[in-house]
Amino acid sequence: MILEYLLEQIQKAQYELIDKGKRYYGEIPNLRGVWATGKSLEECRANLLETLEGWLTIRLKKNLALPKLKTRERKKIAVYV
Repeated sequence: MILEYLLEQIQKAQYELIDKGKRYYGEIPNLRGVWATGKSLEECRANLLETLEGWLTIRLKKNLALPKLKTRERKKIAVYV
């Protein structure tokens, strides 16, 4: 479930070039304080994921509310006896 949460949130990330095209900036707009930078897009994504993990850990430790995951379709399972 935690992995699902991280993956869903990281898909909402937005990136842009900063410092005259020398660095990338990434953020997850609906999560206050979740942003990162990097020399490449890949480094920025990795840093952003690390920031997201830290944000989630703190929220869970402090028992703070989290934005909910998108509603997933529930699969019906037939049980045969």
